[in-house]
Amino acid sequence: MNIFRHKTLWKLFLLLFAVLIGMGSLIYTENLVRKLKTEERKNVGLWAEATRLIPLSDTSQNVDFLSSIIENNNTVPVILTDESDIIISARNFDAKRIVDPKYMKKNLVKIKEKNKPIIINLENGHFNLIYYKDSIILTMLIFYPYIQLGIIILFILVSYLAFSSSRKAEQNQLWVGMSKETAHQLGTPTSSLAGWVEILQHKHPEISITMELARDVERLEKVTERFSRIGSKPSLTSENIVDIISRTIDYLKSRTSSKVRFIPDYSINKEIVVPVNSALFEWVIENVSKNAIDAMEGIGEITVHITETEKNALIDISDTGKGIPKSAFNKIFNPGFTTKHRGWGLGLSLAKRIIEEYHNGRIFVRHSEVGKGSCIRIVMNK
Repeated sequence: MNIFRHKTLWKLFLLLFAVLIGMGSLIYTENLVRKLKTEERKNVGLWAEATRLIPLSDTSQNVDFLSSIIENNNTVPVILTDESDIIISARNFDAKRIVDPKYMKKNLVKIKEKNKPIIINLENGHFNLIYYKDSIILTMLIFYPYIQLGIIILFILVSYLAFSSSRKAEQNQLWVGMSKETAHQLGTPTSSLAGWVEILQHKHPEISITMELARDVERLEKVTERFSRIGSKPSLTSENIVDIISRTIDYLKSRTSSKVRFIPDYSINKEIVVPVNSALFEWVIENVSKNAIDAMEGIGEITVHITETEKNALIDISDTGKGIPKSAFNKIFNPGFTTKHRGWGLGLSLAKRIIEEYHNGRIFVRHSEVGKGSCIRIVMNK
């Protein structure tokens, strides 16, 4: 089962859920805003209509009455002007600056762009104009769904990060416990096997297979050591990385199908010294190589190329397997990600942790082409 794929689906589900809530709120709020805009224009129209209840001959009374209506408005910013756009009255602007003519003229220019004015017909063909823009409440309501969507996304993001951190901590504790227990369980039979192999070599030195048995026991001891070190920071010593890689490849060669060919594209006598924990670094080379063997389905070539720069050692492990799609370049190093029907998807994840957390190096897909093969690069600091 691909655990990582299920995690990705859950992430997409949470994001989609947040977007749907935000979009629903946005649509509902926009509908409400349109209704409120219509109501506000109706209210402004009613203020204008109110002047018709006063005799047209009393123009000053019309203006005074309309001004008093405007003064009683506490939400909609309005400006009352005459037919020459001279400001008669205004409401719901900056209280400290409303007496400043320049400030009000600027607002008049801006407010003209918002809504069509309400025309108040007066005596002898004269008229007044009411300019208005959206109320403070309406303006706040327009931005409300965007703020709400941002809060929802932030809440889901924080919740997801908190959940992931807690889950990762639990997983780390579980893996460390399992690793320590595995090392403990392997210790006794490995020591016993080492003793039996030593007896066999002493009593029957003519049997050539005892040498290979000794190598396998040595490998078991290293595996036990690896598991025992998970969860604690390993010690690093300056060693020739070329020797470590050569030993690991030689061991893999004798225990891999003859249909898999290892090509060491480097000088065996070359010396590149880096701070390394050899037991853990061998594990990385094994995991990357075994992953390449799986990608080739047991038939193909694995080329190991080692170069160096002034500051780094570069190890490229290439295969002739099925390749990796670009969309999976980073995913392959995530715990649980696997393209196999069987397996835990932990090999490359462990390799990444060993290289990046324990050795401060880098491991990544250098290049890959579907159907032709891939190249994994390991960068180690000198």
